[in-house]
Formats: sequence, C-alpha cells, structure tokens
Amino acid sequence: MLRKLLPALFAAVVALPLAAGMGSPAFAQNAKAEPVRVRGAIVAFSGQALTVKTREGQTVDLALAQGWMVSSVARAAVTDIKPGDYVGIASLPTKDGGDGALEVLIFPPALKGAGEGSFGWDLKPNSTMTNATVADAVKGVNGRTVTVSYHGKEKKIAIPEGTPVVTFAPATEADLKPGAVVFVSAEKGTGGAVTAQRVIVGTNGVVPPM
Repeated sequence: MLRKLLPALFAAVVALPLAAGMGSPAFAQNAKAEPVRVRGAIVAFSGQALTVKTREGQTVDLALAQGWMVSSVARAAVTDIKPGDYVGIASLPTKDGGDGALEVLIFPPALKGAGEGSFGWDLKPNSTMTNATVADAVKGVNGRTVTVSYHGKEKKIAIPEGTPVVTFAPATEADLKPGAVVFVSAEKGTGGAVTAQRVIVGTNGVVPPM
C-alpha cells in the first residue's frame, strides 16, 4: 500500500525537539524510550523492516511501526524563504559570532508552530536545530541572513551560499531502494530494539540534509 506524506509526519519528524522530551506519541507514552536519529543509506527493506548503513559505518536494523509513513525532500532555494515562513534550520556557531546554517527546511504553512524552539541537534558536534518563524530575510553580498522568532525570542542565522534548502515532498515504499539515503527519527526501547514511525528518503538526486 502506498503511503503518501501526511501532516502528522511533519509534526513528528524534525519538527519536534526530541532532546527536550517532546517526541512522537509513542515516545510520550514510553518515557524510557531513547530517541535515535539514523542517517545513512538503505541496505535492505522488507515492508516492516529497514536496514541502514549509517554515516558512522554501523549497520542498524529498524522495525517499522504499524502505520509507519514515508516522505522525501524536494530542492528549494534560499530565495524561497520569505518573512512569515516557518522553517527548521540546523546551524553551528561561527567564529565571527552568531550562527551559520548547515541546512534549511521550509515547512508547509499548515505546520507553522510545530515543535517551535531552539534545541541541541546531532547533525554535527555543537549544532542546534531552530524551528521558528522568519521575521525578515535580507540578501547580502555573502548570501542571506534571516532573523527568526520563537517563543518571544529572536535569532539571526546566516545562510551561506551552497547551504542545502529543502521542503517536504511525497514518497512511496518504491523509493526505499538499496543505496537510497535516508533520515530516520526513531526510538530505542529498553530491550535495544529500534523502532521507526517515519522515514525520509532521498529521491531525484535530493538527499535529506538534516
């Protein structure tokens, strides 16, 4: 059965700060579950199980929960970012002060406010994920700087040239092919089993940058 992108997917994937204890409904019900983010390439897919070779070189077996969902990402442009947009930006502190973006995810309007806040992220050491509304976006000679607001706070983030900018797009099980790059937000139970409710897969040459 083909599983298309659903609004619930957005709200539970990178939109929710697992580090702050706000995971998927299953995680909320099981406080002992450990959030796990898996980034890597598919080794095998069998309908209810996914094997991934992670970017760290490990092989991880993921059980796919009942009703699991799959989506992909589509390429966007920095010029697509407008005041009022709701975005998720992974960033790192820069040597000159402030933050520099590692990637930008533009959320659909219906999900504005999902997982709002700024919290630790594991894309790179010391990285942060900020889910916030764009207050302004200024084009400069070295790229674009956006001011985003969340919970009454503001944060300026520079988006260097070449920074991946994406939005969500539909996908199906047929896209889960060996070698396809995936990002999976999963949960590790007390017994060590890793379970996922959603998979984001790279398609059409665009890989999940988060």
